[in-house]
Amino acid sequence: MKVSAIIVAAGSSHRMGFDKLEADLAGESVLARSMMAFEATPSVFEFRVVTSPDKFEAITATADRLGLNKFVETLEGGAERHLSVHAGLSRVSREADLVAVHDGARPLVTPEAISNCASVAGETGAAALAHRVADTLKLGNDQGEVAGAVSRDHLWGMQTPQIFELELLHEAYQAVFERGDLVTDEVSALEAIGHPVKLVENPEPNLKITVPSDLVVAEAVFSSRRGD
Repeated sequence: MKVSAIIVAAGSSHRMGFDKLEADLAGESVLARSMMAFEATPSVFEFRVVTSPDKFEAITATADRLGLNKFVETLEGGAERHLSVHAGLSRVSREADLVAVHDGARPLVTPEAISNCASVAGETGAAALAHRVADTLKLGNDQGEVAGAVSRDHLWGMQTPQIFELELLHEAYQAVFERGDLVTDEVSALEAIGHPVKLVENPEPNLKITVPSDLVVAEAVFSSRRGD
């Protein structure tokens, strides 16, 4: 199966206070770490980065410096995430069997995790990395008080990449735009057309960099992987 990847990197980083995708993580930027993971995945033959135009030059320079031969181009993102994904989807090579969508702010993803997800997507048409929810969950009221419990049974935290048959994702996004839906990930788009998505449990850390403390955790993970 040939996989084309779309790395979404058009967020505002308002909770971070600075551009999280440019933050240093073990000597490279957060975004570069995500790009390097897809470069190292055998089934991926191309990837694109959807971002703001002011970052085009720097991203291309980084890809050249790191020798990322599977990097194809940068594309301008939209005001909403699904618009950015749609921009990337319109450029995916027709040679692709599968298309993977990944948040650039998830730099801990591994080539092994990407490959596992792609393998399942090749069998089922749609798959997404995920983790079982382990925290105790509570409902809160308008006053910020505990109002009840929520069972963890069958609850999963969604991750990326989320990987789909190319034509299936095209169909899902066509339905999203026809209905005027606002979707926060591709699994939601597939739900809109009633197609099941297989959950692929990821045993490795794959957090999304959202607040400054996430960088501390991610740095520790990289140090552990290097054996520091």
